[in-house]
Amino acid sequence: MKISQSPIEWWRNAVFYQIYPRSFYDSNNDGIGDLKGITDKLEYIRDLGVDAIWISPFFKSPMHDFGYDVSDYRAVDPIFGTMDDFDSLLKKAHNLNLKVIIDVILSHTSKDHEWFQESRQGGDNSKSDWYVWADAKPDGTPPNNWQSVFGGAAWTFDTHRGKYYLHNFLKEQPDLNYHNPEVQQAALDLCRFWLDKGVDGFRLDAINYMVHDALLRDNPPKNPDIEGYSTQFQKPDPYSMQRHVYDKSRPEALDFAKRFRALTDEYDAVMSVAEIGDDNFMQSAAQYTSENRYNTAYNFALLTGDELTSSVIQKAVEAFFDEPGDGWPSWSFSNHDVVRVVSRWGAALAPDYKQSLSKMLLALLTSLRGTIFLYQGEELGLTEAEIPYEHIQDPWGKYLWPEWQGRDGCRTPMPWDGNAPFYGFTRGDRAWLPLSDDHKNLSVNRQENDKSSTLAFTRDLLRWRKSQPALMSGDIRFLETGDKYCLGFERKHDGQSLHCYFNVSEGDKTIALPAPNKVIVTPEDMNLNASIKHGHLILPAFSFAYLESKDT
Repeated sequence: MKISQSPIEWWRNAVFYQIYPRSFYDSNNDGIGDLKGITDKLEYIRDLGVDAIWISPFFKSPMHDFGYDVSDYRAVDPIFGTMDDFDSLLKKAHNLNLKVIIDVILSHTSKDHEWFQESRQGGDNSKSDWYVWADAKPDGTPPNNWQSVFGGAAWTFDTHRGKYYLHNFLKEQPDLNYHNPEVQQAALDLCRFWLDKGVDGFRLDAINYMVHDALLRDNPPKNPDIEGYSTQFQKPDPYSMQRHVYDKSRPEALDFAKRFRALTDEYDAVMSVAEIGDDNFMQSAAQYTSENRYNTAYNFALLTGDELTSSVIQKAVEAFFDEPGDGWPSWSFSNHDVVRVVSRWGAALAPDYKQSLSKMLLALLTSLRGTIFLYQGEELGLTEAEIPYEHIQDPWGKYLWPEWQGRDGCRTPMPWDGNAPFYGFTRGDRAWLPLSDDHKNLSVNRQENDKSSTLAFTRDLLRWRKSQPALMSGDIRFLETGDKYCLGFERKHDGQSLHCYFNVSEGDKTIALPAPNKVIVTPEDMNLNASIKHGHLILPAFSFAYLESKDT
Protein backbone atom coordinates (compact mmCIF):
# COMPACT_ATOMS: atom_id res chain seq x y z
CA MET A 1 0.00 0.00 0.00
CA LYS A 2 1.33 3.43 -0.97
CA ILE A 3 0.69 6.32 1.40
CA SER A 4 0.26 9.92 0.30
CA GLN A 5 -0.42 12.86 2.59
CA SER A 6 -1.63 15.04 -0.28
CA PRO A 7 -3.06 12.89 -3.10
CA ILE A 8 -2.67 14.23 -6.63
CA GLU A 9 -6.01 15.58 -7.82
CA TRP A 10 -5.68 14.19 -11.36
CA TRP A 11 -9.43 13.64 -11.57
CA ARG A 12 -10.35 17.34 -11.48
CA ASN A 13 -9.67 17.99 -15.16
CA ALA A 14 -9.97 14.38 -16.32
CA VAL A 15 -12.32 12.87 -18.89
CA PHE A 16 -13.70 9.48 -17.84
CA TYR A 17 -15.14 6.90 -20.23
CA GLN A 18 -17.95 4.81 -18.77
CA ILE A 19 -18.04 1.16 -19.81
CA TYR A 20 -21.18 -0.93 -19.38
CA PRO A 21 -19.51 -4.38 -19.49
CA ARG A 22 -22.50 -6.40 -20.71
CA SER A 23 -22.64 -4.30 -23.86
CA PHE A 24 -19.07 -3.31 -24.65
CA TYR A 25 -17.42 -6.30 -26.35
CA ASP A 26 -18.03 -10.05 -26.11
CA SER A 27 -14.77 -12.01 -26.21
CA ASN A 28 -16.16 -15.52 -25.63
CA ASN A 29 -19.15 -15.38 -27.98
CA ASP A 30 -21.91 -15.97 -25.44
CA GLY A 31 -23.74 -12.75 -26.35
CA ILE A 32 -22.68 -10.85 -23.22
CA GLY A 33 -19.75 -8.46 -22.96
CA ASP A 34 -16.98 -9.34 -20.53
CA LEU A 35 -13.74 -8.19 -18.92
CA LYS A 36 -11.53 -9.72 -21.60
CA GLY A 37 -13.60 -7.81 -24.13
CA ILE A 38 -12.79 -4.56 -22.36
CA THR A 39 -9.10 -5.50 -22.27
CA ASP A 40 -9.15 -6.19 -26.01
CA LYS A 41 -10.46 -2.67 -26.70
CA LEU A 42 -8.30 -0.65 -24.31
CA GLU A 43 -6.17 0.74 -27.14
CA TYR A 44 -9.35 2.08 -28.75
CA ILE A 45 -10.25 3.80 -25.48
CA ARG A 46 -6.75 5.21 -25.06
CA ASP A 47 -6.80 6.60 -28.59
CA LEU A 48 -9.95 8.56 -27.78
CA GLY A 49 -7.83 10.72 -25.51
CA VAL A 50 -9.65 10.00 -22.25
CA ASP A 51 -7.80 9.77 -18.95
CA ALA A 52 -9.69 7.04 -17.12
CA ILE A 53 -12.37 4.40 -17.39
CA TRP A 54 -15.30 3.72 -15.09
CA ILE A 55 -16.44 0.12 -15.28
CA SER A 56 -20.03 -0.57 -14.26
CA PRO A 57 -20.51 -3.55 -11.88
CA PHE A 58 -18.96 -6.91 -12.71
CA PHE A 59 -19.29 -8.48 -9.24
CA LYS A 60 -21.05 -11.78 -8.61
CA SER A 61 -24.78 -11.17 -8.90
CA PRO A 62 -28.08 -12.91 -9.70
CA MET A 63 -28.54 -10.05 -12.21
CA HIS A 64 -32.03 -8.97 -11.20
CA ASP A 65 -30.76 -5.43 -11.81
CA PHE A 66 -27.86 -6.44 -14.07
CA GLY A 67 -25.07 -6.26 -11.51
CA TYR A 68 -26.41 -3.55 -9.24
CA ASP A 69 -27.60 -6.33 -6.93
CA VAL A 70 -24.34 -7.76 -5.57
CA SER A 71 -24.15 -11.16 -3.91
CA ASP A 72 -20.34 -11.17 -3.44
CA TYR A 73 -18.30 -7.97 -3.58
CA ARG A 74 -15.00 -9.83 -3.70
CA ALA A 75 -15.79 -12.07 -6.67
CA VAL A 76 -16.18 -11.53 -10.42
CA ASP A 77 -19.41 -12.88 -11.85
CA PRO A 78 -18.62 -15.80 -14.22
CA ILE A 79 -20.49 -14.15 -17.10
CA PHE A 80 -17.83 -11.42 -17.03
CA GLY A 81 -14.84 -13.71 -16.47
CA THR A 82 -12.49 -14.24 -13.55
CA MET A 83 -10.46 -12.24 -11.07
CA ASP A 84 -7.40 -12.98 -13.19
CA ASP A 85 -9.22 -11.31 -16.10
CA PHE A 86 -9.74 -8.20 -13.99
CA ASP A 87 -6.12 -8.17 -12.87
CA SER A 88 -5.00 -8.37 -16.51
CA LEU A 89 -7.38 -5.55 -17.47
CA LEU A 90 -6.09 -3.35 -14.66
CA LYS A 91 -2.44 -4.01 -15.53
CA LYS A 92 -2.91 -3.28 -19.23
CA ALA A 93 -4.94 -0.12 -18.55
CA HIS A 94 -2.21 1.21 -16.28
CA ASN A 95 0.41 0.37 -18.90
CA LEU A 96 -1.62 2.49 -21.33
CA ASN A 97 -1.75 5.34 -18.79
CA LEU A 98 -5.47 4.84 -18.18
CA LYS A 99 -6.80 5.10 -14.64
CA VAL A 100 -9.49 2.60 -13.61
CA ILE A 101 -12.39 3.23 -11.23
CA ILE A 102 -15.02 0.63 -10.43
CA ASP A 103 -18.70 0.89 -9.56
CA VAL A 104 -19.48 -0.16 -5.99
CA ILE A 105 -22.99 -0.43 -4.62
CA LEU A 106 -22.89 0.21 -0.90
CA SER A 107 -26.46 1.25 -0.14
CA HIS A 108 -27.90 -2.21 -0.76
CA THR A 109 -26.98 -5.79 -1.65
CA SER A 110 -28.65 -8.70 -3.38
CA LYS A 111 -31.11 -10.85 -1.44
CA ASP A 112 -28.68 -13.66 -2.23
CA HIS A 113 -25.81 -12.06 -0.33
CA GLU A 114 -24.76 -14.14 2.66
CA TRP A 115 -25.23 -11.10 4.91
CA PHE A 116 -28.94 -10.92 4.08
CA GLN A 117 -29.43 -14.65 4.31
CA GLU A 118 -28.04 -14.55 7.82
CA SER A 119 -29.91 -11.37 8.74
CA ARG A 120 -33.30 -12.80 7.80
CA GLN A 121 -32.84 -15.54 10.39
CA GLY A 122 -33.46 -12.90 13.06
CA GLY A 123 -32.92 -13.64 16.72
CA ASP A 124 -29.50 -13.00 18.17
CA ASN A 125 -27.42 -13.74 15.07
CA SER A 126 -24.56 -11.33 14.42
CA LYS A 127 -26.18 -9.74 11.37
CA SER A 128 -29.79 -9.51 12.50
CA ASP A 129 -29.72 -5.70 12.23
CA TRP A 130 -27.40 -5.36 9.23
CA TYR A 131 -30.48 -4.56 7.12
CA VAL A 132 -33.50 -2.34 7.75
CA TRP A 133 -36.18 -4.49 9.36
CA ALA A 134 -39.46 -3.23 10.81
CA ASP A 135 -42.69 -4.68 12.14
CA ALA A 136 -45.90 -4.42 10.18
CA LYS A 137 -48.55 -1.98 11.31
CA PRO A 138 -51.40 -3.58 13.26
CA ASP A 139 -53.37 -3.97 10.04
CA GLY A 140 -50.45 -5.75 8.33
CA THR A 141 -49.48 -2.85 6.06
CA PRO A 142 -45.89 -1.56 5.68
CA PRO A 143 -44.27 0.54 8.41
CA ASN A 144 -44.60 3.82 6.52
CA ASN A 145 -45.40 5.40 3.14
CA TRP A 146 -41.97 5.12 1.51
CA GLN A 147 -42.03 4.15 -2.16
CA SER A 148 -39.57 2.20 -4.30
CA VAL A 149 -37.92 3.99 -7.24
CA PHE A 150 -38.85 0.96 -9.35
CA GLY A 151 -42.53 1.01 -8.34
CA GLY A 152 -44.66 -0.05 -5.42
CA ALA A 153 -43.93 0.14 -1.72
CA ALA A 154 -40.30 0.28 -0.57
CA TRP A 155 -41.08 -2.53 1.85
CA THR A 156 -41.46 -6.28 1.33
CA PHE A 157 -42.67 -8.69 3.98
CA ASP A 158 -40.30 -11.57 4.69
CA THR A 159 -42.36 -14.53 5.85
CA HIS A 160 -39.36 -16.30 7.37
CA ARG A 161 -38.48 -13.47 9.75
CA GLY A 162 -42.01 -12.11 10.02
CA LYS A 163 -40.96 -8.51 9.38
CA TYR A 164 -40.77 -6.04 6.53
CA TYR A 165 -37.40 -5.12 5.03
CA LEU A 166 -36.59 -1.88 3.21
CA HIS A 167 -35.57 -1.70 -0.45
CA ASN A 168 -35.36 1.64 -2.24
CA PHE A 169 -35.13 -0.22 -5.54
CA LEU A 170 -36.14 -3.82 -6.40
CA LYS A 171 -37.36 -6.17 -3.69
CA GLU A 172 -34.30 -8.26 -4.57
CA GLN A 173 -32.10 -5.33 -3.40
CA PRO A 174 -32.52 -5.01 0.39
CA ASP A 175 -31.07 -1.87 1.97
CA LEU A 176 -28.21 -2.11 4.43
CA ASN A 177 -28.55 -0.50 7.85
CA TYR A 178 -25.81 2.12 8.13
CA HIS A 179 -26.89 3.06 11.63
CA ASN A 180 -24.94 -0.08 12.56
CA PRO A 181 -21.17 0.70 12.80
CA GLU A 182 -20.35 -2.87 11.79
CA VAL A 183 -22.07 -2.34 8.44
CA GLN A 184 -20.04 0.81 7.83
CA GLN A 185 -16.82 -1.04 8.60
CA ALA A 186 -17.77 -3.95 6.33
CA ALA A 187 -18.35 -1.49 3.47
CA LEU A 188 -14.97 0.14 4.03
CA ASP A 189 -13.27 -3.24 4.22
CA LEU A 190 -14.64 -4.42 0.89
CA CYS A 191 -13.46 -1.19 -0.73
CA ARG A 192 -10.03 -1.66 0.81
CA PHE A 193 -9.89 -5.08 -0.89
CA TRP A 194 -10.15 -3.39 -4.31
CA LEU A 195 -7.82 -0.55 -3.38
CA ASP A 196 -5.17 -3.10 -2.44
CA LYS A 197 -5.62 -4.58 -5.90
CA GLY A 198 -4.68 -1.22 -7.37
CA VAL A 199 -7.91 0.41 -8.56
CA ASP A 200 -7.73 4.19 -8.85
CA GLY A 201 -11.06 4.91 -7.24
CA PHE A 202 -14.77 4.26 -7.03
CA ARG A 203 -18.03 5.43 -8.47
CA LEU A 204 -20.45 5.10 -5.55
CA ASP A 205 -23.90 4.10 -6.75
CA ALA A 206 -26.94 5.79 -5.19
CA ILE A 207 -24.81 6.76 -2.22
CA ASN A 208 -27.30 9.29 -0.80
CA TYR A 209 -29.77 6.40 -0.33
CA MET A 210 -27.51 4.63 2.14
CA VAL A 211 -28.96 6.01 5.39
CA HIS A 212 -32.63 6.04 6.36
CA ASP A 213 -34.49 7.90 9.09
CA ALA A 214 -34.16 5.76 12.22
CA LEU A 215 -37.68 6.75 13.34
CA LEU A 216 -39.17 5.62 9.97
CA ARG A 217 -41.23 8.80 9.64
CA ASP A 218 -43.54 9.18 6.64
CA ASN A 219 -42.34 11.30 3.75
CA PRO A 220 -44.44 14.45 3.28
CA PRO A 221 -46.28 15.01 -0.01
CA LYS A 222 -45.03 17.37 -2.68
CA ASN A 223 -47.00 20.42 -3.65
CA PRO A 224 -47.15 19.93 -7.43
CA ASP A 225 -48.03 23.57 -8.03
CA ILE A 226 -44.77 24.66 -6.37
CA GLU A 227 -42.34 21.74 -6.71
CA GLY A 228 -43.64 19.82 -9.71
CA TYR A 229 -43.05 16.13 -10.25
CA SER A 230 -39.74 14.59 -11.36
CA THR A 231 -40.62 11.34 -13.06
CA GLN A 232 -39.87 9.05 -16.01
CA PHE A 233 -43.64 8.74 -16.53
CA GLN A 234 -45.74 11.06 -18.64
CA LYS A 235 -47.97 11.18 -15.54
CA PRO A 236 -47.12 11.44 -11.84
CA ASP A 237 -46.20 8.21 -10.07
CA PRO A 238 -46.24 7.59 -6.30
CA TYR A 239 -42.46 7.99 -5.91
CA SER A 240 -42.45 11.40 -7.57
CA MET A 241 -45.39 12.59 -5.46
CA GLN A 242 -43.36 12.57 -2.24
CA ARG A 243 -40.67 14.84 -0.84
CA HIS A 244 -37.90 12.41 -0.01
CA VAL A 245 -37.01 13.78 3.40
CA TYR A 246 -36.69 10.59 5.41
CA ASP A 247 -35.86 7.73 3.03
CA LYS A 248 -32.60 9.20 1.67
CA SER A 249 -30.08 12.07 1.95
CA ARG A 250 -29.98 11.84 5.72
CA PRO A 251 -27.26 13.80 7.56
CA GLU A 252 -25.60 10.62 8.84
CA ALA A 253 -24.62 9.79 5.26
CA LEU A 254 -22.30 12.81 5.30
CA ASP A 255 -20.52 11.40 8.34
CA PHE A 256 -19.85 8.16 6.46
CA ALA A 257 -18.52 10.16 3.53
CA LYS A 258 -15.73 11.49 5.75
CA ARG A 259 -14.85 7.96 6.86
CA PHE A 260 -14.75 6.87 3.23
CA ARG A 261 -12.51 9.81 2.29
CA ALA A 262 -10.13 8.92 5.11
CA LEU A 263 -9.82 5.44 3.62
CA THR A 264 -9.12 6.60 0.07
CA ASP A 265 -6.65 9.21 1.29
CA GLU A 266 -4.49 6.38 2.63
CA TYR A 267 -3.74 5.49 -1.00
CA ASP A 268 -1.85 7.42 -3.63
CA ALA A 269 -4.00 9.50 -6.02
CA VAL A 270 -7.24 7.57 -5.42
CA MET A 271 -10.56 9.31 -6.09
CA SER A 272 -14.26 8.85 -5.40
CA VAL A 273 -17.29 10.05 -7.33
CA ALA A 274 -20.62 9.93 -5.55
CA GLU A 275 -23.81 9.39 -7.55
CA ILE A 276 -26.46 11.72 -6.17
CA GLY A 277 -30.10 11.30 -7.09
CA ASP A 278 -32.12 13.80 -5.11
CA ASP A 279 -34.87 16.39 -5.26
CA ASN A 280 -32.20 19.11 -5.15
CA PHE A 281 -29.28 17.78 -7.20
CA MET A 282 -26.91 20.69 -6.80
CA GLN A 283 -27.36 21.31 -3.10
CA SER A 284 -26.79 17.65 -2.28
CA ALA A 285 -23.88 17.31 -4.72
CA ALA A 286 -22.15 20.29 -3.11
CA GLN A 287 -22.72 18.90 0.39
CA TYR A 288 -21.40 15.46 -0.47
CA THR A 289 -18.18 16.88 -1.96
CA SER A 290 -17.40 19.60 0.60
CA GLU A 291 -15.47 19.43 3.86
CA ASN A 292 -13.24 16.50 2.97
CA ARG A 293 -15.98 14.13 1.86
CA TYR A 294 -16.17 12.52 -1.60
CA ASN A 295 -13.90 14.03 -4.24
CA THR A 296 -16.65 14.80 -6.72
CA ALA A 297 -20.35 14.12 -7.30
CA TYR A 298 -22.18 12.66 -10.26
CA ASN A 299 -25.67 14.11 -10.53
CA PHE A 300 -28.66 14.04 -12.89
CA ALA A 301 -29.02 17.75 -13.53
CA LEU A 302 -27.95 17.42 -17.20
CA LEU A 303 -29.13 13.84 -17.69
CA THR A 304 -32.83 14.65 -17.93
CA GLY A 305 -35.09 17.07 -19.74
CA ASP A 306 -36.55 17.21 -23.24
CA GLU A 307 -35.34 20.61 -24.46
CA LEU A 308 -31.82 22.01 -24.46
CA THR A 309 -31.54 25.74 -23.87
CA SER A 310 -28.68 27.89 -22.64
CA SER A 311 -30.38 28.27 -19.25
CA VAL A 312 -30.45 24.50 -18.68
CA ILE A 313 -26.64 24.46 -18.66
CA GLN A 314 -26.12 27.80 -16.95
CA LYS A 315 -28.56 27.14 -14.11
CA ALA A 316 -27.02 23.74 -13.32
CA VAL A 317 -23.43 24.98 -13.28
CA GLU A 318 -24.16 28.17 -11.36
CA ALA A 319 -26.38 26.32 -8.89
CA PHE A 320 -23.47 24.08 -7.93
CA PHE A 321 -20.85 26.78 -7.61
CA ASP A 322 -23.26 29.07 -5.75
CA GLU A 323 -23.50 26.51 -2.95
CA PRO A 324 -21.22 27.09 0.05
CA GLY A 325 -18.17 24.91 0.53
CA ASP A 326 -15.32 23.63 -1.59
CA GLY A 327 -17.14 20.89 -3.50
CA TRP A 328 -16.29 19.83 -7.02
CA PRO A 329 -18.87 18.77 -9.66
CA SER A 330 -18.91 16.13 -12.35
CA TRP A 331 -20.89 16.54 -15.58
CA SER A 332 -22.39 14.02 -17.94
CA PHE A 333 -25.03 14.06 -20.68
CA SER A 334 -25.50 10.28 -21.03
CA ASN A 335 -25.13 7.11 -18.98
CA HIS A 336 -26.60 3.62 -18.58
CA ASP A 337 -29.76 4.87 -16.84
CA VAL A 338 -31.09 7.60 -19.15
CA VAL A 339 -32.09 8.16 -22.77
CA ARG A 340 -29.02 8.83 -24.92
CA VAL A 341 -28.47 12.55 -25.23
CA VAL A 342 -28.70 12.78 -29.03
CA SER A 343 -32.21 11.32 -28.85
CA ARG A 344 -33.20 13.17 -25.69
CA TRP A 345 -32.28 16.61 -27.01
CA GLY A 346 -32.58 15.92 -30.74
CA ALA A 347 -35.33 13.35 -31.21
CA ALA A 348 -36.93 15.02 -34.25
CA LEU A 349 -33.72 15.98 -36.04
CA ALA A 350 -32.56 14.63 -39.40
CA PRO A 351 -29.43 12.39 -39.31
CA ASP A 352 -27.05 15.14 -40.49
CA TYR A 353 -28.28 17.48 -37.79
CA LYS A 354 -27.91 14.71 -35.20
CA GLN A 355 -24.24 14.36 -36.11
CA SER A 356 -23.75 18.12 -35.72
CA LEU A 357 -25.65 18.01 -32.44
CA SER A 358 -23.52 15.13 -31.13
CA LYS A 359 -20.29 17.02 -31.93
CA MET A 360 -21.51 20.25 -30.39
CA LEU A 361 -22.61 18.43 -27.23
CA LEU A 362 -19.21 16.75 -26.89
CA ALA A 363 -17.51 20.14 -27.16
CA LEU A 364 -19.94 21.72 -24.71
CA LEU A 365 -19.63 18.95 -22.13
CA THR A 366 -15.84 18.89 -22.18
CA SER A 367 -15.69 22.68 -21.89
CA LEU A 368 -17.55 22.85 -18.56
CA ARG A 369 -15.74 23.36 -15.29
CA GLY A 370 -15.67 20.01 -13.53
CA THR A 371 -14.84 16.35 -14.02
CA ILE A 372 -16.24 14.98 -17.29
CA PHE A 373 -17.90 11.60 -17.93
CA LEU A 374 -18.56 10.20 -21.40
CA TYR A 375 -20.71 7.12 -21.88
CA GLN A 376 -19.67 4.37 -24.28
CA GLY A 377 -20.95 5.14 -27.78
CA GLU A 378 -21.22 8.87 -27.10
CA GLU A 379 -18.06 9.29 -29.18
CA LEU A 380 -19.96 7.68 -32.08
CA GLY A 381 -23.07 9.84 -31.70
CA LEU A 382 -25.22 6.79 -30.89
CA THR A 383 -28.96 7.35 -30.64
CA GLU A 384 -31.41 5.65 -28.30
CA ALA A 385 -32.41 2.20 -29.59
CA GLU A 386 -36.06 1.19 -29.71
CA ILE A 387 -36.65 -2.13 -27.94
CA PRO A 388 -39.71 -4.27 -28.73
CA TYR A 389 -41.59 -5.20 -25.57
CA GLU A 390 -40.79 -8.90 -25.95
CA HIS A 391 -37.05 -8.10 -25.84
CA ILE A 392 -37.09 -5.75 -22.85
CA GLN A 393 -34.71 -6.94 -20.12
CA ASP A 394 -34.83 -4.01 -17.71
CA PRO A 395 -37.21 -4.66 -14.78
CA TRP A 396 -37.92 -0.94 -14.56
CA GLY A 397 -38.83 -0.93 -18.25
CA LYS A 398 -41.27 -3.79 -17.75
CA TYR A 399 -42.87 -1.84 -14.93
CA LEU A 400 -43.05 1.42 -16.89
CA TRP A 401 -44.24 -0.02 -20.22
CA PRO A 402 -45.78 1.44 -22.37
CA GLU A 403 -45.03 4.89 -20.89
CA TRP A 404 -41.29 4.25 -21.24
CA GLN A 405 -39.23 1.29 -22.43
CA GLY A 406 -36.83 1.64 -19.53
CA ARG A 407 -33.06 1.70 -19.69
CA ASP A 408 -32.41 -0.95 -22.34
CA GLY A 409 -32.44 1.60 -25.16
CA CYS A 410 -29.17 3.13 -23.96
CA ARG A 411 -27.62 -0.22 -23.07
CA THR A 412 -27.62 -1.97 -26.45
CA PRO A 413 -24.27 -3.44 -27.56
CA MET A 414 -21.51 -1.26 -29.01
CA PRO A 415 -21.44 -1.38 -32.83
CA TRP A 416 -17.82 -2.17 -33.73
CA ASP A 417 -18.24 -3.35 -37.34
CA GLY A 418 -21.29 -2.36 -39.37
CA ASN A 419 -20.53 -5.11 -41.89
CA ALA A 420 -20.56 -7.99 -39.38
CA PRO A 421 -23.40 -9.85 -37.66
CA PHE A 422 -24.39 -8.06 -34.45
CA TYR A 423 -22.14 -5.24 -35.73
CA GLY A 424 -19.07 -7.03 -34.43
CA PHE A 425 -20.11 -7.00 -30.78
CA THR A 426 -20.06 -10.81 -30.70
CA ARG A 427 -19.09 -13.65 -33.01
CA GLY A 428 -21.74 -15.83 -31.40
CA ASP A 429 -25.30 -16.42 -32.53
CA ARG A 430 -27.03 -13.96 -30.22
CA ALA A 431 -26.64 -10.71 -28.31
CA TRP A 432 -28.26 -10.08 -24.94
CA LEU A 433 -30.10 -7.06 -26.38
CA PRO A 434 -31.00 -6.41 -30.01
CA LEU A 435 -28.86 -3.88 -31.88
CA SER A 436 -30.40 -0.86 -33.53
CA ASP A 437 -30.47 -0.60 -37.32
CA ASP A 438 -29.63 3.08 -36.85
CA HIS A 439 -26.27 2.12 -35.35
CA LYS A 440 -24.99 0.28 -38.43
CA ASN A 441 -23.65 3.41 -40.12
CA LEU A 442 -22.46 4.78 -36.78
CA SER A 443 -20.23 1.77 -36.08
CA VAL A 444 -16.56 2.21 -35.26
CA ASN A 445 -15.31 0.78 -38.54
CA ARG A 446 -17.63 3.06 -40.57
CA GLN A 447 -16.27 6.12 -38.73
CA GLU A 448 -12.64 5.06 -38.25
CA ASN A 449 -11.26 6.54 -41.47
CA ASP A 450 -13.79 9.33 -41.92
CA LYS A 451 -12.21 12.64 -40.90
CA SER A 452 -15.66 14.23 -40.65
CA SER A 453 -17.04 11.56 -38.30
CA THR A 454 -18.05 12.06 -34.69
CA LEU A 455 -15.35 9.57 -33.67
CA ALA A 456 -12.60 11.55 -35.42
CA PHE A 457 -14.00 14.73 -33.92
CA THR A 458 -13.89 13.27 -30.40
CA ARG A 459 -10.24 12.32 -30.77
CA ASP A 460 -9.31 15.76 -32.13
CA LEU A 461 -11.34 17.55 -29.45
CA LEU A 462 -9.87 15.68 -26.49
CA ARG A 463 -6.33 16.03 -27.80
CA TRP A 464 -6.81 19.80 -28.30
CA ARG A 465 -8.49 20.23 -24.91
CA LYS A 466 -5.36 18.99 -23.14
CA SER A 467 -3.42 21.89 -24.66
CA GLN A 468 -5.82 24.55 -23.33
CA PRO A 469 -5.11 25.59 -19.71
CA ALA A 470 -8.39 27.51 -19.52
CA LEU A 471 -10.47 24.45 -20.41
CA MET A 472 -8.48 22.14 -18.17
CA SER A 473 -8.33 24.25 -15.03
CA GLY A 474 -10.02 27.59 -15.55
CA ASP A 475 -12.82 29.35 -13.71
CA ILE A 476 -16.15 29.75 -15.50
CA ARG A 477 -18.20 32.91 -16.02
CA PHE A 478 -21.33 32.95 -18.17
CA LEU A 479 -21.76 35.55 -20.91
CA GLU A 480 -24.97 37.22 -22.00
CA THR A 481 -25.92 36.31 -25.59
CA GLY A 482 -29.49 37.60 -25.77
CA ASP A 483 -30.74 34.28 -27.17
CA LYS A 484 -32.10 31.32 -25.21
CA TYR A 485 -30.50 28.93 -27.70
CA CYS A 486 -27.03 30.50 -27.60
CA LEU A 487 -24.81 29.65 -24.67
CA GLY A 488 -21.70 31.64 -23.89
CA PHE A 489 -19.17 31.43 -21.10
CA GLU A 490 -15.59 32.39 -20.37
CA ARG A 491 -12.97 29.94 -19.08
CA LYS A 492 -9.90 31.66 -17.68
CA HIS A 493 -6.66 30.32 -16.23
CA ASP A 494 -2.96 31.11 -16.10
CA GLY A 495 -3.09 34.01 -18.51
CA GLN A 496 -5.40 32.34 -21.03
CA SER A 497 -8.99 33.48 -21.53
CA LEU A 498 -11.30 31.51 -23.82
CA HIS A 499 -14.77 32.70 -24.75
CA CYS A 500 -16.81 29.60 -25.57
CA TYR A 501 -20.01 29.90 -27.62
CA PHE A 502 -22.51 27.18 -28.52
CA ASN A 503 -25.55 27.29 -30.76
CA VAL A 504 -27.84 24.63 -29.32
CA SER A 505 -30.51 25.00 -32.02
CA GLU A 506 -31.01 24.00 -35.66
CA GLY A 507 -31.22 27.62 -36.81
CA ASP A 508 -28.34 29.97 -37.58
CA LYS A 509 -27.49 32.44 -34.83
CA THR A 510 -25.68 35.76 -34.71
CA ILE A 511 -24.09 36.99 -31.48
CA ALA A 512 -22.81 40.50 -30.85
CA LEU A 513 -19.39 40.02 -29.28
CA PRO A 514 -18.76 42.08 -26.13
CA ALA A 515 -15.04 42.10 -27.00
CA PRO A 516 -14.65 42.73 -30.75
CA ASN A 517 -10.91 41.96 -30.74
CA LYS A 518 -11.60 38.24 -30.40
CA VAL A 519 -10.53 35.68 -33.01
CA ILE A 520 -11.64 32.09 -33.45
CA VAL A 521 -9.01 29.64 -32.21
CA THR A 522 -10.98 26.45 -32.69
CA PRO A 523 -8.82 24.07 -34.78
CA GLU A 524 -9.89 24.00 -38.40
CA ASP A 525 -10.81 20.33 -38.34
CA MET A 526 -13.24 21.05 -35.48
CA ASN A 527 -14.73 24.33 -36.67
CA LEU A 528 -18.23 23.94 -38.04
CA ASN A 529 -18.17 27.05 -40.27
CA ALA A 530 -18.35 29.60 -37.47
CA SER A 531 -17.14 33.05 -38.51
CA ILE A 532 -16.76 36.62 -37.24
CA LYS A 533 -18.11 39.53 -39.27
CA HIS A 534 -18.23 43.16 -38.14
CA GLY A 535 -17.95 42.29 -34.46
CA HIS A 536 -20.56 39.54 -34.63
CA LEU A 537 -20.08 35.79 -34.29
CA ILE A 538 -22.01 33.78 -36.87
CA LEU A 539 -22.89 30.29 -35.65
CA PRO A 540 -24.63 27.84 -38.00
CA ALA A 541 -26.95 25.19 -36.57
CA PHE A 542 -25.41 23.20 -33.71
CA SER A 543 -22.01 24.80 -34.12
CA PHE A 544 -19.63 26.30 -31.64
CA ALA A 545 -16.49 28.40 -31.42
CA TYR A 546 -13.69 29.15 -28.99
CA LEU A 547 -12.42 32.72 -29.11
CA GLU A 548 -9.29 34.42 -27.78
CA SER A 549 -8.09 38.02 -27.84
CA LYS A 550 -5.86 38.95 -30.75
CA ASP A 551 -2.97 39.83 -28.49
CA THR A 552 -2.87 36.48 -26.68
